[in-house]
Amino acid sequence: MGAERWIFPFAMPATPSHFRETALAHASRDFVLLRESQTVDEALRMIREQGMGERIVYFYVENAEGRLNGVLPTRRLLTAAPEALLGEIMVRRVVAIPQHATLLEACELFVLYKFFAFPVVDANRHMVGVLDVGVFTEEVLDLSEPDKASDTFEMLGFHIAQAREASPWKAFRLRFPWLLATISSGTVGALLAGAFEATLARAVIVAFFLALVLALAESVSIQSMTLTLQALKVKAPDWKWFRGAVSREAGAAAFIGLACGLLVAFIVFFWRQSGMGALVVGSSVFGSVIIACLAGVCVPSLLHAMRLDPKIAAGPITLAVADVLTLLLYFSLAAWLL
Repeated sequence: MGAERWIFPFAMPATPSHFRETALAHASRDFVLLRESQTVDEALRMIREQGMGERIVYFYVENAEGRLNGVLPTRRLLTAAPEALLGEIMVRRVVAIPQHATLLEACELFVLYKFFAFPVVDANRHMVGVLDVGVFTEEVLDLSEPDKASDTFEMLGFHIAQAREASPWKAFRLRFPWLLATISSGTVGALLAGAFEATLARAVIVAFFLALVLALAESVSIQSMTLTLQALKVKAPDWKWFRGAVSREAGAAAFIGLACGLLVAFIVFFWRQSGMGALVVGSSVFGSVIIACLAGVCVPSLLHAMRLDPKIAAGPITLAVADVLTLLLYFSLAAWLL
């Protein structure tokens, strides 16, 4: 979780040594398994007759062969029409925990997906248990308190980090692949510089301000990315949230880019007495700031949507995107106008 200090309202009963135990050993066998051919009315009648176990958040649905085939959130079941078939209203994309998985692997799923329970299945995808997030906490989780739920998942991530710290090789495997984005962007930048070698030789002013233009783009992208990562911690993103975030960042980027662009253009003109050079550098700063702001929103959001860890991957990828697009814009404007 970085160098920040997190304070959690829970104690963690499962110490790192317990992470090696199987998830099945801690799974509850008290669950209701519905059939996708049942109607909502039949399912509710069955639940009333059999009982629904403790702290049910999701109902799981099997097909005719007894294999897990869907998940049904409680709210969807209660609000659906009585005659609707479960197979029509259930969510077919089910994330399940294999019965041989360890508690550490299960814990990572809780942090990644932020679900409150996962089904545990055998090799034939027959459901054999339910692992609830309460396994990792001493207190019963109140689902009506979003802040408390968020703290729970932060706590799980903190203990995963503790369990991982002992293995430098695992840390290398987790972090190094994303640094390839930085190596790739640097290589692309060198190729772009080579492609615009004549422009650089003809207009030395482009080389003078290259570091400044890149530094501004990278700084702005980091600011935007940090704000986006903070937002992703406390809210499940959807298209409405994403459109609003992009709109806000685009507006902020326009003001920031205009202010930075005008200031840098003034510096260029005052120092080199070049109106066209000031236009190229200032315009590049304006455009690169907008690109960087949007990259800072889009990259972490996309990684989150792909169920990847944006805390590790977002930095290298965001900077790589910002660098490459900034260089392409800067060199293209210089070749066109100078």
